[in-house]
Amino acid sequence: MATALSEEELDNEDYYSLLNVRREASSEELKAAYRRLCMLYHPDKHRDPELKSQAERLFNLVHQAYEVLSDPQTRAIYDIYGKRGLEMEGWEVVERRRTPAEIREEFERLQREREERRLQQRTNPKGTISVGVDATDLFDRYDEEYEDVSGSSFPQIEINKMHISQSIEAPLTATDTAILSGSLSTQNGNGGGSINFALRRVTSAKGWGELEFGAGDLQGPLFGLKLFRNLTPRCFVTTNCALQFSSRGIRPGLTTVLARNLDKNTVGYLQWRWGIQSAMNTSIVRDTKTSHFTVALQLGIPHSFALISYQHKFQDDDQTRVKGSLKAGFFGTVVEYGAERKISRHSVLGAAVSVGVPQGVSLKVKLNRASQTYFFPIHLTDQLLPSAMFYATVGPLVVYFAMHRLIIKPYLRAQKEKELEKQRESAATDVLQKKQEAESAGPDCVILVLWQVRLMQESVRRIIEAEESRMGLIIVNAWYGKFVNDKSRKSEKVKVIDVTVPLQCLVKDSKLILTEASKAGLPGFYDPCVGEEKNLKVLYQFRGVLHQVMVLDSEALRIPKQSHRIDTDG
Repeated sequence: MATALSEEELDNEDYYSLLNVRREASSEELKAAYRRLCMLYHPDKHRDPELKSQAERLFNLVHQAYEVLSDPQTRAIYDIYGKRGLEMEGWEVVERRRTPAEIREEFERLQREREERRLQQRTNPKGTISVGVDATDLFDRYDEEYEDVSGSSFPQIEINKMHISQSIEAPLTATDTAILSGSLSTQNGNGGGSINFALRRVTSAKGWGELEFGAGDLQGPLFGLKLFRNLTPRCFVTTNCALQFSSRGIRPGLTTVLARNLDKNTVGYLQWRWGIQSAMNTSIVRDTKTSHFTVALQLGIPHSFALISYQHKFQDDDQTRVKGSLKAGFFGTVVEYGAERKISRHSVLGAAVSVGVPQGVSLKVKLNRASQTYFFPIHLTDQLLPSAMFYATVGPLVVYFAMHRLIIKPYLRAQKEKELEKQRESAATDVLQKKQEAESAGPDCVILVLWQVRLMQESVRRIIEAEESRMGLIIVNAWYGKFVNDKSRKSEKVKVIDVTVPLQCLVKDSKLILTEASKAGLPGFYDPCVGEEKNLKVLYQFRGVLHQVMVLDSEALRIPKQSHRIDTDG
């Protein structure tokens, strides 16, 4: 005799599997499945007191499942959060008046906020390391004059400047953040450093303010104030005021930027800067999925210039980008072209060639690794030499493809293999844990199935009588679980359960339809071999002729079919 069902056993049932409907089932499909199970589990259909009690509990569970899935709001919450989401009280996301799409958007927003809060608990370090290299001796050598000088046969390549900066952020409250930053610079033997502390407060959803204090050995104390404000949904303004104290006195500065969204992908900027280098600047930036375009004009002291740049974004896995720009002004003219590409999950490598008058030719190599930037400007020549331009263009390409083939590709392959191995180990651990849980809960599953099968007996008897009267669909035998058909696997143990009664109970109008889902959640079923491949094998009779079919666990099934017919002549 089976023992009574516990509340925990009933709560573990999946609503979709319980009703035998697809997750995309329409309201009509839900209603038909609900009516069918109500007839099966209705307490008034059972005279035995024990059967009547268990039928009442299963009937209530079916009713509960239908109530949840038939309402668009509660169904959306159940699809996202499961039963836990339905049981929450006072949770702001569970607003019954919202549409399913809005609930899903709210869920995604909460996920982003949780991720942001998690990131805020970190210091969020950011850093830049820049190393300037003077390689002009490669192309501008005076061989004849210095050929007798010791060591002059080799080009002299030297580091002439370096810059290191680092910053960290520390959230103090939900609206306040402290920022500490510092930098060190050296050029041709002279250098210095500075340290800055800033306190940022978010005043509202439309703006924030920041106070900054700094000091250094080359310059005196610095006091600054930054303000940001959204004027309209499409327009914002940023203001930066600063007071720099030095031996020459107080040097004030003011920078104001007004920006406006011209369309979905285009932003226009107006900038006014007053102080040591006063200037007015206007620019338009258009950023789309496949391109980035900028045009700018600046009038100022000592620099005035016009700039136009374009970047093309390839839609590949490596996020390849090719860019070019032209900048002309009082200082001369500079043409720059280059490319960048993602070389790993968190790293982007880029290189650009800068050709200008009177600047000469330079090669700029940049590596972004997470929040760290490594920048290497290499000055090749002060003149416009074709050889320097050629080697600056071809050299990085040859080095990149060699590194990609010999270092990067093998490294990524090894990393991918490690990840796959970890996933296999994790999957094996999960399967083992599920097996242990299934073994410990196995008796409870069997008890639940036994009660369901007992409650189905009377309905199955009536269904068989009706099907026999019209030569309809009769389930002769049905098994669910692990089958061993390969001779090489004869040593493996067959693990199947008899599901003849549950399947016959699902027959309606000489048809049986099972959705694309695991059969383990169907009424009268349970998983006899957790983590192993399972099949459903059915031997049935239709119009007096035997048929047989075997399907995978998650494969849909519709019977009867002519292709299932057993060839008795053979």
